Amino acid sequence: MSYFASTSPKMPAGYRLLKLDTVDSTNAEARRRAEMGEPGPLWIWSARQSKGRGRAGREWTSQVGNLFASLLIRPKCNLQTASQLALVAGIAAHDTVAKLIAYEGRSDLLLKWPNDVLLAEEKVAGMLLENVSGTKGSGSVVVIGTGINLANHPPNLPQPAISLAAYGLSVSPGEALQVLATTTHEWLMRWGEGATFPTIRRAWLDRAGPTGRKLHVRLNGEETEGTYAGLDSDGALRLKTADGEQRITAGDVFFR
Repeated sequence: MSYFASTSPKMPAGYRLLKLDTVDSTNAEARRRAEMGEPGPLWIWSARQSKGRGRAGREWTSQVGNLFASLLIRPKCNLQTASQLALVAGIAAHDTVAKLIAYEGRSDLLLKWPNDVLLAEEKVAGMLLENVSGTKGSGSVVVIGTGINLANHPPNLPQPAISLAAYGLSVSPGEALQVLATTTHEWLMRWGEGATFPTIRRAWLDRAGPTGRKLHVRLNGEETEGTYAGLDSDGALRLKTADGEQRITAGDVFFR
């Protein structure tokens, strides 16, 4: 029997849902379908991933009972503008977790640049945004992958992880996907294909906590320490260091 035999989360109008018992990764499946001309918007949801991926090609531990889902969309904007969707995806994941644990404005639920949702400084969700080139049709093609630790979480990571179950919450992947799909659609409408990016940037900042927090940034074997100074107008991380301020567009960020 399929894992999804009795599970059918409701999608926003205009979105389709592909349910898979197992796949290498939902992002990889979305890319393959995009390259074959899939028009989207399409959510791809799997019970299992054999090769789940995070940023920089790292493994995303994919334990049954957690949510792994990817959204394939074709926004009518260039790729540079489409990259703003990284912040949109972060806001949507943050707000999804907030709704699942039924509270508003709790200070220990934070976004950490570039793609993590932290609950009491432990990672509860992550996003992976990928642009797809060489596809049929015109315009940008974007895949937004989201993972939420619902039932379990991996141990011994550089960034400690946590699950909602560890807080005594029982949320099924289907329930989480329905909230994520609705919340993502709402924020995509607000983003308006880049027309209101300053509003998106402000919303992200509101969910990231106060400036001045000490950060550690690791990129290509080099490490930099400084304090969080917000985002610049393009969404890059501003890091204050002893030598001035740096603009960070890639790298792993850790709280100190």
